[in-house]
Amino acid sequence: MFLAWASALMRSMKQLAHLSLFLLVVSAQSGIAQENSVSPQLSAATVVESSGGLQSTDENTDSTVVYTAEFFAQYNPVTANDMLDRIPGISLGGGGPGGGGDRGLGTGGNLLINGQRIAGKDNSASDQLERITAAEVERIEIIRDTTGALNVRGASEVINVILLAAESRSSTTVELVNRLNHDDTFETGGSVAWSQQVGNFQSVVNLQARPNYENRDNREVRLGPNGELLGTLFETNIRDQDEHILSTNMSYSTGAHRMQLNALISEGDYARPIRRDFFDFTNTGLVNRIQEEQVENEERNWEVGGDYEFNFDNGSRLSVLFVANDEIRNSVRERFEANPAEDGLSKNLFIDSQQERQEFIVQTNYNFSLNDAQSLRVGFERADTQLDSSLLIGSSFGTEPPSASVGGLSPLPSISNPGAKVQEIRYEGFAFHNWTLSDRSSLESSVVFETSEISQSGVVRKTRDFQFWRPSFDYRFNFSDNFRFRGTIQRNVSQLSFSSFAATTNEEDRDLDALAGNPELEPQTSWSYEGELEYRLPNDGGVLSSSIFYTDIDNHIGRINATVDPDEPLSATGNVAAAKRWGMFNRASIRLNRLNLPDAIFGVTLGLFDSEIIDPFLQTKQRIGGRGFANIDFRHDITQLGLSYGIEYSHSIWGGNYDIDVTTITRNDRERSLDLFVSKVWFDDWTFRLESDNTLDASRCRERQRFDGTTIDGTLELIQDSCSSRYRRLILSVQTTF
Repeated sequence: MFLAWASALMRSMKQLAHLSLFLLVVSAQSGIAQENSVSPQLSAATVVESSGGLQSTDENTDSTVVYTAEFFAQYNPVTANDMLDRIPGISLGGGGPGGGGDRGLGTGGNLLINGQRIAGKDNSASDQLERITAAEVERIEIIRDTTGALNVRGASEVINVILLAAESRSSTTVELVNRLNHDDTFETGGSVAWSQQVGNFQSVVNLQARPNYENRDNREVRLGPNGELLGTLFETNIRDQDEHILSTNMSYSTGAHRMQLNALISEGDYARPIRRDFFDFTNTGLVNRIQEEQVENEERNWEVGGDYEFNFDNGSRLSVLFVANDEIRNSVRERFEANPAEDGLSKNLFIDSQQERQEFIVQTNYNFSLNDAQSLRVGFERADTQLDSSLLIGSSFGTEPPSASVGGLSPLPSISNPGAKVQEIRYEGFAFHNWTLSDRSSLESSVVFETSEISQSGVVRKTRDFQFWRPSFDYRFNFSDNFRFRGTIQRNVSQLSFSSFAATTNEEDRDLDALAGNPELEPQTSWSYEGELEYRLPNDGGVLSSSIFYTDIDNHIGRINATVDPDEPLSATGNVAAAKRWGMFNRASIRLNRLNLPDAIFGVTLGLFDSEIIDPFLQTKQRIGGRGFANIDFRHDITQLGLSYGIEYSHSIWGGNYDIDVTTITRNDRERSLDLFVSKVWFDDWTFRLESDNTLDASRCRERQRFDGTTIDGTLELIQDSCSSRYRRLILSVQTTF
């Protein structure tokens, strides 16, 4: 039934595309196209000034909603992010045609600051919201129509944060964070952000120390193929990490010129000690084994990005953006076996994994009007992405002579790679066409052409060329100012993980040391179809929306058989087969006005999904994703007391989803979560917030079946039924602005 429904959906979406093209012709002949806005700040917008009601600046309002600074004053917000928390039905994120995610800069995203996007990935505009004080914000615009004036494309709605215009201003935001973990480990961190404006120059500098400690317990029962008890395992896995981040954002504007520069540097080296206690039930009685691991991780990252924009007298814009970054992820893992009846530890495994990823992207685009109803944006992007990696594995069970390079153990050259380099040079040209068909409807269409070369050196030397066309259509129709339809058709191309090209350490399965590399890996391509209805309740009462989607994947990326030696089965990341996904999202975010609680927001999100692929190992139909989820969130502000409290609950819909590999079949049941918070404003501008993270002590459970031989023709040998939890932790934060 689901598949039939999905096929009908795809046919409907294709008919929608034909209808959109028909409307283009009709509108061109009848001349109904209206004037397109040239600024993200639309003049005919619904203005929210207070919780008591709405004001409109024009009798024929459009679908843009503006929240003024006066609306948020009653909540005593500290940062711009605190202000967004009081708006129902919005969320940060989302991409669009022409990019988004990790594939270049593109034109995706849904957040603007003063109408401008931030050229960055790790140092993104969403992070900057925590550094902007609420006193600097003049208004927040929720732009629900697509227009050629926007610097981001493809999002259902765009959040535009407008800052106050002032000759000069300065502020400092300080936050102190304290965390108490279940094992009584106490952590302290914090951040300091300096914001400065002098004339046309603005800057924000942020220094942050973020605690990231975690002590996760794992309990496992090992069963035979007939369900007999073979043993148990108790594991303690500790991540002892503190992240340190220094970031800055600077901008300068004068007349027609605007420039931005942002930078980030972070460091998060940490140790991960692991202890496992095995209890094996044998014919001679209970046998206790102890296994210990010490993993030293090195994590470093820096990024520099910027853009320049020139606005011509005729309203057209020329922009140049760039991003350069470097990320290091290195680890050295040593495993030891201990026997309680004997003294000392004996090393039996050594894995040295080194990875450095570098990227440089530059993009230029030109936006101009064709006439009163149409605009065009054309651009070009070049991206150079590189990964240098190596993997050295030593084992006490190897046959080669011991080597110092692998901790004094025997090297395993069959799955190691002493050094591999992967580089992709990609060129992309794009064009976006915006057409206001009438005062109620609009169509944004785009076409992107990319060509790239991926080269690999090291043990495997290979060069391949790729070319892709990525068209998209985004049609919107406003039945009224509050009720709209949106339909999209889009061609997608995934960004490859270069670490999959060469052998890598296996961090998901303690009994398998490494995964094989696949130099034949290709990007995953797909067609996506989506239809959405959204209704905004009157008087800022909330948002209701429902959407359905269907995705037709050409070459899904999953696990494939990479075995060379039948005695050592191996798998790798690879292109499996064609696949399909379909499902629906239902969202509601409403103010509880009918309960006389206008400052309380209740939200529910329900996602239901299904999928289908022919598994390469079992040759049976399987799912490639989860079944769905349900999220509930509630927030209530008692403004007269300066008090806020709320909950966030999430639960996955389990069942029928398996990760099938060359020697294992695994089912993962995602953990539910419940987070609670209460905050209080004291001394006018000091916010104290207490959070309970993972309040239910939720566990993440997994059942893994291991086979003697392979899953293709082997027999079931072992069942590992395990659950792990990091337990609840309490977080107390204090934040203020000077």
